[in-house]
Amino acid sequence: MARIELCNITKRFKKITAINDIKLEVKDKEFLVLFGPAGAGKTTILKTIAGLEYPDQGQIKFDGEVINHIEPTHRNVSMVFENYALYPHINVYDNIASPLRSPLYKKDEEYIKKKVNAIATVMKIDNLMERLPSQLSNGQRQRVALGRCLVREPKVFLMDEPLAHLDAKLRHLMRAELKEMQSQFNTTTIYVTHDYMEALSLGDRIAIVIQGRFEQIGTGDDIFYRPANELVAKLMGEPEINIFQTELVSDNGNFMLKMLCQERLFALPDDVAKILSAKKVNKFDLGIRGNDIKFYFEKPDASFLTGTIYTIEPIGNKSILTVDVNGQFLRMVAPSDLRAEMDSTIYIKLNLEHALFFNCDDQKFVTRHVSNII
Repeated sequence: MARIELCNITKRFKKITAINDIKLEVKDKEFLVLFGPAGAGKTTILKTIAGLEYPDQGQIKFDGEVINHIEPTHRNVSMVFENYALYPHINVYDNIASPLRSPLYKKDEEYIKKKVNAIATVMKIDNLMERLPSQLSNGQRQRVALGRCLVREPKVFLMDEPLAHLDAKLRHLMRAELKEMQSQFNTTTIYVTHDYMEALSLGDRIAIVIQGRFEQIGTGDDIFYRPANELVAKLMGEPEINIFQTELVSDNGNFMLKMLCQERLFALPDDVAKILSAKKVNKFDLGIRGNDIKFYFEKPDASFLTGTIYTIEPIGNKSILTVDVNGQFLRMVAPSDLRAEMDSTIYIKLNLEHALFFNCDDQKFVTRHVSNII
């Protein structure tokens, strides 16, 4: 297989810098996910590794060998695109077999038949071999595209949002199969997505790409529970994490939190209070995810804050509530069958044991309560 290194890679398209001095090492047999918003540079990174784009600066290495000068056909890299790119006039068998019939490989038909049948069985498309691409579902086309890339046993497998056109149920199924497939073939894999659930479920590690740079590289737990900054935190989760400014105050020797224009103070976990109080500032941005806000329509006790329902957004099996608390809008998750009216009163409570704290000036991560970090 292959260990991949990107050493200070920069790629420009006229006046636009698509990749800006990035460094990355992908371990042998690793499944690395490139995650970020549209236009961040993820696909350009893949194309640069594949040799479809040439970097303006920096070196690309496979197993320590610089490959900048090596043509794409000789890099032993397979790439799956979002649009499948199957040959429409030939059947599934011939589509999968096509790389082995190219001038670069020139395998005999007996070898090709054995390999194609084996791959088709793994991809669960062995009963579709005589069909044309136009006779397949989107999920079946994607399996054929993956099979065509795997049949020649590449050293590196590059996937550019391969599940983007599948429905939610099929995406969920294919995510599990992709991970199983990668472990079965032991192929170093780099996978591009803008779906945070895909990134968390597939990646051994995730590289967050924003404006052509890596904001953070780490495991899914690292990025979800300890995001490098507010930008990264906002990318992970639905609804987007709530972030607002708070103030750390001393109350009879205990450090408490003042927030959301409330008269009373809020207790912090001891480890969080200790870290925040050691800083030279007393104002911090607090991040709280929608799942970490409880709500009731009758006030259970004095610890709950009073708010007003601003919007209700049904989204499949859940709803997103936006609540106005003294001019601060907070988004939280509610059941899909919630019965509530706009402008009605609601009582909420933030779970500060799950809160993230960031610097106000540079928006970098400071701390969170450690006992609930997986």
